[in-house]
Amino acid sequence: MKKGKKQLVVVGDRVLIRVEEGEERTKVGLYLPATAADSQAVQGGTVVATGPGQPLPTVEDHLDEPWRISGAKDTRYVPMQARVGDYALFFRKAAVEITFDNERYLVVPQAAILTLARDE
Repeated sequence: MKKGKKQLVVVGDRVLIRVEEGEERTKVGLYLPATAADSQAVQGGTVVATGPGQPLPTVEDHLDEPWRISGAKDTRYVPMQARVGDYALFFRKAAVEITFDNERYLVVPQAAILTLARDE
């Protein structure tokens, strides 16, 4: 995500989310019961950026010849389910709050996301 001259790079299987503040019904129409909203166990927001995913080990890493130098290859990743623009409902405890260019965001691991709402 780029803002002016600064760039924020999300790494691994993490997702950057712009937080939606405290309504019972989300913008996409999901209803959060009072128990979830009050305890802040679950929160929602819009996905702003995603990391590349979890890197996959290369086949050469598992050979019985550790002295063998493998050529430089592009890293392959397990693809992310979350996409920019999705609405994510996630466990609040797993999120880390950051401020970037005076805006508040949450960095959430993909495993903490419960659901994604997407316009097709």
